[in-house]
Formats: sequence, C-alpha cells, structure tokens
Amino acid sequence: MGFKEYVARRLLSSLVTFFLIIVLNFFIFRIMPGDPTRTIARDARLLPEQRELLKKRFGLDRPLWDQFILYLVNLFRGDLGLSFQYRGTPVVEVILGRRMLNTFLLMGSSIAVALVIGMTLGTIAAWKRGSKADIAAIIFSLVTYSIPTFWMGMLLILVFGYYLDWIPISGTITTGVEYQTFWEYAADYLHHMVGPMVTLVISFIGYHFLLMRNSLLDVFTEDYMLTAIAKGLSTRTILFKHAMRNALLPMISVMALEVVYLFSGATATETVFTWQGLGLLIYESVVKQDYPVLQGIFIFMALAVLTANFVADVVYALVDPRIRYG
Repeated sequence: MGFKEYVARRLLSSLVTFFLIIVLNFFIFRIMPGDPTRTIARDARLLPEQRELLKKRFGLDRPLWDQFILYLVNLFRGDLGLSFQYRGTPVVEVILGRRMLNTFLLMGSSIAVALVIGMTLGTIAAWKRGSKADIAAIIFSLVTYSIPTFWMGMLLILVFGYYLDWIPISGTITTGVEYQTFWEYAADYLHHMVGPMVTLVISFIGYHFLLMRNSLLDVFTEDYMLTAIAKGLSTRTILFKHAMRNALLPMISVMALEVVYLFSGATATETVFTWQGLGLLIYESVVKQDYPVLQGIFIFMALAVLTANFVADVVYALVDPRIRYG
C-alpha cells in the first residue's frame, strides 16, 4: 500500500468515526438524569405560559427526532446552539472565550514541562537500569501516577496555600484588584497558575517517565545499539542520536492523546482550584444540565483527538514505513 492510499484510508476512518461521535454526542445527554428546563426557567414566579415560551426558544418542545435533525443542520452550519446556564449566550462564545485560553495555557505548559522532565528522567533511568537512582525514580513515578489529581490538588492547597500562604487557593486572578500594567496582571495570573500547574506536572511526569524508560529498554536490546556501543561511541551519542530517536514512536501516540487535555482541561484539577477553564465549565454544565455546552465541548474534544490521531498515524507512517502494511 502506497503512502497516499494509507493516508486516504486513515482519513476516511476518521470521518466515519467523527460522524458516529456526533450521533452519540446528541443522544447520550438526552438520557442523562435531570431536567434542563429547570436551569432555564428556575424562577418560581414564571407563569406556565412563560416556561413554555422558553422551552420553545431552546427547541425543547419538539420531538427528539426533530431536535436531532435540527442539531445536525445547525452543527454543519457552525451553530452549536444556545447555552442554558448563560441564558441564551451562543455556545461557541462560551467555549471559545477566555475559558479556552485559560485551559490552553495551563494544560499546554503542564504537559510540556512534564514531557521534558519525564523523558529526560526516563532516559537517564533506562541507561542506569537497576541503580538506586533508577529504583527511586520508579517508586516516585508509580506513587505520583497513582495519586488522584483532585487529592493532590487539595493537599497542595492545604499545605502551600492555607498553612504557608505561598500560592492562591482559588481563581485565575485576584478578585477586585485593578492592575496598572499588563505585567502586573500577568504576574498575578501566573501566581494563580502555580498550584494547578504543579499538580498536573507531578501527575503527568510518572506516565511519561515509565513509558520512555520502558521504550528505551526495548531499544537497548536491538542489534544496532550493541553495534553503537561496540564502536565506542560516546554515551550522549548513543542515548540521544540512536536510542532516544527510535524510542520516540510510543511518545508520539501519547502526545496525540494528550491533545484532548488542551480542549477539555483536567476537570478535577480545575474544579479544585476553581481555575476558570473548560474543565470547570464541564463540571458546571453537568451540574446544571447544560446540554448544548456539553455537546459543544465534546465536539471540540472529539475533533481534536481524531485530528491528533490522524496526524500521529501519518507521522508513524513516515517514521516507520512498515506501519502502512500493518
């Protein structure tokens, strides 16, 4: 199979998967418990006629099949509907506003830092396999990877936020403060980001470390690695030019899967720290049965994951042509 045929097959598979996700994305929220009309019309003073007008405005008075057809038509027009909890604000505005930027900055920086640290430690530990440093790094990674992020976040808030007062315990900026310059705002913003970022970095490091270490240990058994060692090449050349390059294939898949965090955020971490991102928005939308916002977020997540996996498949095929014939 040629490269173009492989790409076309992967693209067709991604498109079919995306359509199935669209269908599932509509119906899964209709079987959730709760009544979204209570979020729209929660004022007890509203008359029954007024409640019916609100239902009609949001299309909740139509049969389920009609709602689905309208959902598909609007989706392909780029209209994701109106938010329930934000009283008629377009879902696109709710998602693509400051919340997405907050999630991108938090998750992007956390993933990047954890990836660099995890891969570096994994490379060193694999080269020094069986040493005390290797064993200590494995124990640390297993422990931090197993700890729930919300519990680690609350622990950091208690110790470094409450007792030591080193980090803010909630929010993205200090409420009620007027900033004289952009740099004052940026400094306060970054100060608030320390807590959730440290929580996520600690949680992500273990996974990246273990994956990189195990990948390198497999690479070390290959014949070309034994040849490189026998030729007397430097440790740096062996590790970073020969071993690490071939061990990056599994990391490509990991980085593709982590793209979803850029669009959804770590819901538990953002909720614990009240970080105004998409993760907290998901939690708020579930509590208030805001179906349009949830549907919109999951559409973005699905599109991001499928795109990232498609790119990863193409990169895989370029790096290792044998995959085209798998």
